[in-house]
Amino acid sequence: MLPELSRIDDSIANGTFEPVPGEAWPLSLFPAERVDLALQRLYHYTGTAPQHFQRFVLFTNYQRYVDEFVALGRSLMASSDGGGYARFVEPGEVVQELGAAEPDDAARPRALPQMPAYHLVREDKLGVTLVNIGVGPSNAKTMTDHLAVLRPHCWLMIGHCGGLRRSQQLGDYVLAHAYVRDDHVLDHDLPPWVPVPPIAEIQVALQEAVARVTGLSGGEMKTRMRTGTVVSTDDRNWELKSKSLYARFNQSRAIAIDMESATVAANGFRLRVPYGTLLCVSDKPLHGELKLRGMANAFYRQRVSQHMSIGLEAVRILRENGVEQLHSRKLRSFDEPAFR
Repeated sequence: MLPELSRIDDSIANGTFEPVPGEAWPLSLFPAERVDLALQRLYHYTGTAPQHFQRFVLFTNYQRYVDEFVALGRSLMASSDGGGYARFVEPGEVVQELGAAEPDDAARPRALPQMPAYHLVREDKLGVTLVNIGVGPSNAKTMTDHLAVLRPHCWLMIGHCGGLRRSQQLGDYVLAHAYVRDDHVLDHDLPPWVPVPPIAEIQVALQEAVARVTGLSGGEMKTRMRTGTVVSTDDRNWELKSKSLYARFNQSRAIAIDMESATVAANGFRLRVPYGTLLCVSDKPLHGELKLRGMANAFYRQRVSQHMSIGLEAVRILRENGVEQLHSRKLRSFDEPAFR
C-alpha cells in the first residue's frame, strides 16, 4: 500500500498546523504517511535501509571524505575490538561485521545512489552515519527532510568552503555560528527572517575536537579556526558576480561561503534536530586563490584526514557528554507535540 500524498505535509513541524476545534492535537512532528514516505526515500537516495542509520550523522560535500570514512570503517572491522563499533555498512547493503573479512567487490553495486550513506554501527544506535550529499542546497534539503523522521541526536556538516577573509589560509577551519540563507530551498517552510541560532553544546564539542586533533590552542587556535557567519548560496558560479556580492558579504560580516551548510542548519532548526557546521577553507576566490587542479590535490592530501578525525572526535565528545543535553529548548515551538 502506497502513502496517500494528499495526507502528507510538514505543517506540524513548520508550526503552521491549526487543529480543528474538537479534534485531537497531533502527538508527533510527522504523520504516519510522512514517515512511511521518508523511509522509502532514504533507501532510494542512499542505497541503505533505514535501520542502519545511526543517531549521529555527518554530512559532507566531497567524495574524498567518503574515501577516508570507508578506509576507517574497514580498518576498524579488521581490528580486534572495532573501537566500539559492531559492523560497517556500505551502499547496496554491503555489511562487514567486526572481525569478518572485507566483502568481495562482486557484492558491491555497480553504480552508487545519488547520496550514498555509510554507517559505523553501534548496537545502541549511537554510532556514526556519513552521507555524501554532494554540492548544492537541493540535495541537502532532500536528505535532511527524510532523515529527520529517524530523530537523530545531531547532524554535522563537514566539508569545504570558500574563505572570504584575506587573513584566512587554505586549510583553515570555519566554525559557523550564523548563516546567510541565500540557498532559498527552505524559504516556503522556514521564512528567511527566522533566525537559526547556534546550539551551544555542539559548538563547544566542535571547538574542543579541533583543539584535541590539531593540538592548537590560544591565539594560534583563533587564527587557524575562525568563528563567524557562513553564506550558503544556490549559485555554484557565484564567483562570476563577486563584485556585486561584495557589499552583501561585507554587511553580513561573513567569513566563508558554501552551498549546503545553511540548509542543513535551517532544516535542523525546523525539524528539531540539533546541528552544527565545521568547514575547511579550500579556496579564496575573492583574493585570487582559486581551486586549481594542483593546489586542490595538495590541499586534499593534507586536510581531509584531519577534518574527518575532528568530526568523529566531536561525535565522541557529544556521546560521552550524554545525548539528553543535546536537545535544546531553542528548537521547541510554543505548542510542541509530545513526541518530537
